[in-house]
Amino acid sequence: MKDTLLIIRSNREIAPLTFEMRLSGDLSDITVPGQFVNFSVPGKTLRRPISVCDCDGETLRVIYKVVGEGTKIMSDMGPGSIIGTLTGLGNGYDTSDSGTRPLLIGGGAGVPPLFWLCKKLIAEGKEPVVILGFNTSEEIFLKEDFESLGCEVRLTTADGSSGVKGFVTDALPEGYTCTYSCGPLPMLKAVYDSCDVPGQFSFEERMGCGFGACMGCTVKTQNGYKRICKDGPVLYREEILWQN
Repeated sequence: MKDTLLIIRSNREIAPLTFEMRLSGDLSDITVPGQFVNFSVPGKTLRRPISVCDCDGETLRVIYKVVGEGTKIMSDMGPGSIIGTLTGLGNGYDTSDSGTRPLLIGGGAGVPPLFWLCKKLIAEGKEPVVILGFNTSEEIFLKEDFESLGCEVRLTTADGSSGVKGFVTDALPEGYTCTYSCGPLPMLKAVYDSCDVPGQFSFEERMGCGFGACMGCTVKTQNGYKRICKDGPVLYREEILWQN
């Protein structure tokens, strides 16, 4: 983890209330797909945790949705603005046992961290299949980015306005070797129930500090209590306990 200042290079709306921000600075602690950063927003006490979409060592790319005052302030920050950032947070995805045909499943705001993961898997000689789930066609983003990597992309929308009508589990392919997923809790549970292969699930919890000190995002697992910000956000299938 590193506390650093990053420079905003661009900040644009790519879908309704969904923004892509590119930043530069000291990114040396961002090393694994699935990690996140914590932005210090002017006028707000708590930082805003945002997943890493892509990072090449020179440019950090994040995609975030405006859901409150903090992210609204972020959306108004222009190129050249400086933003305090905790980098290299979380454990990220492990690609060592993914097999040859991993399945990447993202829903809404859970789509971005899968992009860097997809690039890494392809660089390792694997052939990922990607399922992207959104509510409507207006909300779709990153589809072309995934397609540009050369992988198979399946699209679902809840209202049927684009791709398969329904949810991500309605577009499952055959013959995948493992799953990597990120999205809202009901989606993760549906993936867990529908995919009987090894899997890694990225969870969202309300975070106070973002680095494990406040214990506010602690959840119970098969291996005891874990902090989503520090021991996660990625948990393995076999350790997940679903809360009723």
